[in-house]
Amino acid sequence: QVQLVESGGGMVQMGGSLRLTCVASGGISGLYSAYTMSWYRQVLGKERELVASISSGAGSLTNYADSTKGRFTISRANALNSVYLQMNRLEADDTAVYYCHAELRARTYWGQGTQVTVSS
Repeated sequence: QVQLVESGGGMVQMGGSLRLTCVASGGISGLYSAYTMSWYRQVLGKERELVASISSGAGSLTNYADSTKGRFTISRANALNSVYLQMNRLEADDTAVYYCHAELRARTYWGQGTQVTVSS
């Protein structure tokens, strides 16, 4: 059984920062470094959207949604089976449930989500 557990969400004022953490456990552990890890977010009534992703391997290429470039940073620590999302200069539109996602070929897993609320 694979588990992805997110933490670090909460309420923050506009312009503030939060750091999300996702820890993987279970059957993914031995192959964690091979997984592409991503953060998605979803607002009630809207489709889930990609926020940022980081590839497997030594290069760890990153990809960001246009709305988060320059403000968010994704990183990973393979030894800890973890992926992080540092979110700076948060805006009201960043309010959403943030989900951790792991993908390796046909294997795909989701976390349960963590709420981020940005107040004005």
